[in-house]
Amino acid sequence: MRSRSQFQSHKKSTLLPLVCAAAFFSLLLFGIQSSFFSGRINRKIDLGKEKMQVSDLSPQELRSLAEFQTRVQQCVANRGLGLTAHLVDLCKLTLKFPEGTNSTWYNEQFKVFEPLEYHYDICDAILLWEQYRNMTTVLTREYLDARPDGWLDYAAKRIAQLGADKCYNRTLCEEHLNVLLPAKPPFHPRQFRTCAVVGNSGDLLKTEFGKEIDSHDAVIRDNEAPVNEKYAKYVGLKRDFRLVVRGAARNMIKILKGSNDEVLIIKSVTHKDFSDMIKSIPNPVYLFQGIVLRRGAKGTGMKSIELALSMCDIVDIYGFTVDPGYTEWTRYFSTPRKGHNPLQGRAYYQLLECLGY
Repeated sequence: MRSRSQFQSHKKSTLLPLVCAAAFFSLLLFGIQSSFFSGRINRKIDLGKEKMQVSDLSPQELRSLAEFQTRVQQCVANRGLGLTAHLVDLCKLTLKFPEGTNSTWYNEQFKVFEPLEYHYDICDAILLWEQYRNMTTVLTREYLDARPDGWLDYAAKRIAQLGADKCYNRTLCEEHLNVLLPAKPPFHPRQFRTCAVVGNSGDLLKTEFGKEIDSHDAVIRDNEAPVNEKYAKYVGLKRDFRLVVRGAARNMIKILKGSNDEVLIIKSVTHKDFSDMIKSIPNPVYLFQGIVLRRGAKGTGMKSIELALSMCDIVDIYGFTVDPGYTEWTRYFSTPRKGHNPLQGRAYYQLLECLGY
């Protein structure tokens, strides 16, 4: 996979046919979903629970679905560096890595090596990403107030070391979250025209993307990724947003180096380490709000892309390379490390590119 890939909603010459197909397909699915309420089909599309019924679709709609899947299949063949897409039905497909791919990441929980094929429902995926395109991904007080049992149930899941599975004491939970909760969303969907999401792959050092990255309206980075003159020609100097996990919080003063305007977004749950971080820096800090990507990629990089898709019209990603034969996860600023789910991530990023996002 290239060091740079593009997910977009606007037209570009190389992706124009695919983007138009994706837009049409989204409208088609919306129409199918809406027809549930008029009795045309007996089951609506309910992400994660039910699947789309296609038996009542018109011949033209069935052809559109089939043509769209064929386009996705061809895109994977052209861009996937060995990945192949195998169609199962009008919504489902399987992405397979070529024979001989070295699966070296071992799942300690299930005692298996990472598989070489992944199953997706593209109808589900498009609807899921359309949700992201029209929502804020920063947790707000407005959201918790409006959500049924938002404070009792959901807030408790975002607080580490709470000591309870629910916020029985709302005042205590508000104290934990107050410094992170804006009253209303600080950012709105499609606020920026172009965004760059910069991963940490060592392959970034192979191409000088720095000026191109800095030309975007907003740049999103992850955790401890340094921004300095040493790496400027490879990863740029612009810094607008940074997703942060607990392990990076302790080093944030050193990482930011006086960049007071860079917005920090905590990926998962609050923790004492984050509270200490907030006290030591002047930067705005928020808590990520997202939906579950069941068969998606893992890790902070995927959350960064989710954030970008909610705020930006055009999203370019850099530094997410994992080629077949992966043996270790290299970072452009430090020694290699083990990483996690590399093949799953690569397959999912390829699917997103070929869906036109």
